[in-house]
Amino acid sequence: MAKKDYYEALDVARDASETEIKKAYRQKAKELHPDRNPDNRKQAEEQFKRIAEAYEVLSDPQKRAQYDRYGHAGPDQGFTFGNSDFSRAREAYREFGFGGFDDLFDVFFRQGGMRASGRQQRSRQGENIEYKLRIALEDAAHGTKMTVTVPRLIACDVCDASGMEPGSSKRACATCGGHGQIEYRQQSLLGSFVNVRACPECHGAGEVIEQPCNRCHGNARVKEKSKISITVPAGVDNGSRLRLRGQGNAGIEGGPSGDLFIVIEVIPHPAFQREGRDVHANAVISYPQAALGAKIQVDTLWGEEALTIPSGTQPGTPFRLKGKGIENIHRGRGKGDHVVHVTIDVPAKLSSKQRRSLEAYAELLDT
Repeated sequence: MAKKDYYEALDVARDASETEIKKAYRQKAKELHPDRNPDNRKQAEEQFKRIAEAYEVLSDPQKRAQYDRYGHAGPDQGFTFGNSDFSRAREAYREFGFGGFDDLFDVFFRQGGMRASGRQQRSRQGENIEYKLRIALEDAAHGTKMTVTVPRLIACDVCDASGMEPGSSKRACATCGGHGQIEYRQQSLLGSFVNVRACPECHGAGEVIEQPCNRCHGNARVKEKSKISITVPAGVDNGSRLRLRGQGNAGIEGGPSGDLFIVIEVIPHPAFQREGRDVHANAVISYPQAALGAKIQVDTLWGEEALTIPSGTQPGTPFRLKGKGIENIHRGRGKGDHVVHVTIDVPAKLSSKQRRSLEAYAELLDT
């Protein structure tokens, strides 16, 4: 079925102002309130969805411009009721002090995993875990394997993750009568709202445990410190996140386990400073080495390397040792460099012979 024009849905002209569109939307939403349509609830729900979608588009200048130009092929690309939070539609009512509008959406669009019977789907994935791992710069450069101890929730082995003491059973929840949800009325300026919420006693399950497991206390999971092997790839940096699927908290009611995220923190190195894939370090040379040239040994993350100092080297001159830096985390894209910044060592004390030699050199510079 072809979609109804958004302007027609709100009964406004195509050149209507933002204020006129908002006013028309509020009026339409008020007319479609569930308490005003007890015998036509399904039709009212469909109409409300249409006006909410229309307002969400026409109240957004960019989406409205696309709609005016392309019709439903514009903003409708990827726009469906299921993937929108309708923040503009909700806010339009809050601005005018109409409490309970979120409840109106809840009444019309309960999509939070409720079965036709009203019970919530209990099976769900376990929570993800974040674990901070401190490693040395050498390990970040080379990559490493290690074992870490992570506190996480695992399935209770006493009750087999049922939450019940062995031999116990479940009974219908007395609070909700086994429905998993309860209804209550809330007054607003629009009138009385029928609000539906998951039962606080059974949390939407519709049933409760007669005798909870003594170990997990009915939670079906227990906290335990698990030893987990981790492979840290070469090239990681501060803030790098490694994902270990299924190593997070155990799932609920047969749901899959969450994931474990390892967040890398590289410990500062006493001699090296990392900048991207390059590693910077200082090397101290004597004045004769700087003036005459020399070959020195410098430490890198990959061991000692020979560095040639040409004659006439000035303080602060950088020298690059190609490929002696950090490996790209995406293998095959090369390594960075080890950059050496030379400084000249000025002796604090001179022997009489050294002083005479320098004085003679100074005299030569003046001639």
